[in-house]
Amino acid sequence: MSATETLPGAAAAAPRTIPPVDRESRRLGFRLTLPTQLLVLFIAGFPLLMQLYISLTDWSPLDGVGWWKAWESWNSFANYTDLLEDRRWWGALWRTFIIMLVCVPAEFLLALGLATLFMDDFPGKRIFYSILLMPMMVVPAVAGYMFFMLFQSGGPFNGILSALTGMDIRIAWLSDPTLALVAVMIADIWQWTPLMFLILLAGLVGVPEDQLKAATLLGANWRQRFFTIMLPRIKTIMVIALAIRVIEIFKIFDTLYIMTGGGPGVATETISVYIYKVTTQDLIWGYVAAIALVILIALSVLAVFAMKRMEAAKNGGRA
Repeated sequence: MSATETLPGAAAAAPRTIPPVDRESRRLGFRLTLPTQLLVLFIAGFPLLMQLYISLTDWSPLDGVGWWKAWESWNSFANYTDLLEDRRWWGALWRTFIIMLVCVPAEFLLALGLATLFMDDFPGKRIFYSILLMPMMVVPAVAGYMFFMLFQSGGPFNGILSALTGMDIRIAWLSDPTLALVAVMIADIWQWTPLMFLILLAGLVGVPEDQLKAATLLGANWRQRFFTIMLPRIKTIMVIALAIRVIEIFKIFDTLYIMTGGGPGVATETISVYIYKVTTQDLIWGYVAAIALVILIALSVLAVFAMKRMEAAKNGGRA
């Protein structure tokens, strides 16, 4: 074969050329969407850049000057070094982690169990399904007030415990540093388990029915079908559900603040409550901007990790 000859199929391997009409269509599409893209970039980028700028200053609304003159109180990275030495910040971060480590696994396990039960038909399924989703529909502020009343020393929760034990129980749930945090966790689990249940149920419903039937014909029991077919199929869905709830835990505010206000003392003060208090009471906006930026970076890293895990799950475990 001469050097000028081509192998069969070589023409198919040549790079595909884009017709001039398609190139012009793409350019036109880019030009038409460019204003919207620039607007979205401005909406997303300007607040972030402004936050970074203010975080490097000691600016506060009490200074009497606009934020654009915050450079007059420039302090470089002093806010970030103060953050490392702020015990109250670390305490709020630790309490947020405690809530996350308790609530997210509890919500996940409860939701997975309920989603598995709702895979089968049973009498009253639609009614139970509607009842199960109701807590998610409640406004968090309303849920906070509900649990604030439930956990009063003379409230229904103590009444149920008194009826079960036959003793007059008057536990001051929201006045005890440890029990107040437990009450907040119970409220969070009650309200957000339905969300995780809905996500996991959507994933389980998408499992191919023919694979489950084939496994049953081959003699697989329920446990084998669940762990070898159903769970591997919903790995991506599980990562999404867990990532959403972990990120949301860092934003927990309404229910907690109405129930305890971060108290007693700072016993239930999470990141969100701490930022709110420093912003509205202390008015140290430069320091608050630094805190918010650190949290944003941490959650962004978490989101990237979750996306990589999702990609690995799609590729069969290969990152």
